[in-house]
Amino acid sequence: MADQTFRDAERKQLSFLAGAEKKALVWMAHRMPGWVNSDHLTLLGFAAMFAAGLCYWAASRDRRALLGVIAALAVNWFGDSLDGTLARVRNRLRPRYGFYVDHVTDAIGTFFLMGGLALSGYMNPFIALGLLIAYFLLSIEVYLTTYTIGAFHMSFWSFGPTELRLLLCIGNIALFFRPVVGFFGRRFLLFDVGGAIGIVGMSLMLIWASVRHTRQLYIAERLP
Repeated sequence: MADQTFRDAERKQLSFLAGAEKKALVWMAHRMPGWVNSDHLTLLGFAAMFAAGLCYWAASRDRRALLGVIAALAVNWFGDSLDGTLARVRNRLRPRYGFYVDHVTDAIGTFFLMGGLALSGYMNPFIALGLLIAYFLLSIEVYLTTYTIGAFHMSFWSFGPTELRLLLCIGNIALFFRPVVGFFGRRFLLFDVGGAIGIVGMSLMLIWASVRHTRQLYIAERLP
């Protein structure tokens, strides 16, 4: 039975590409065939993330599979970003169902992606595990903020899912030509360096957001 008191959280998307992306998604939503619905797009995005993980795994034997990762990430963007826009354009909103399904599939899809990367030979498995843990911790913070404050933050420091996909695609192109880089007379896997930077970046975002929202909630519920 539907809960009539449920209030959808305020969506906050302040990433670099948010404005242009929103216009493109609305344009595509208006031209989407009638038989395609949001669930189809969600499943497409999820399947594409699974395919990206498989391509990373396949790249351990043939580096041309790295190009397959780029194609899979493009399809994932299409499905994962357009599903909610299509629901809003058609006024077919299911706030709780949409929020839950979208993010549980994102979590599982990211697990597949990082798993494939750990098996690719292009990243140390411990770095991949660290990235996955940092992503899950940051996701938990976002979901707790959504529940307690009513604001759903879709980006941090002007970076959102679309920007991260784009960075990963650029990294794959660089990885195809130069999988190893040198620093201070030592050689490292390119994605080990990128992964370490990603772990530090997400950890700083987590600390910043946790302190900020803890303070906000403390002030809002200050005891006499």
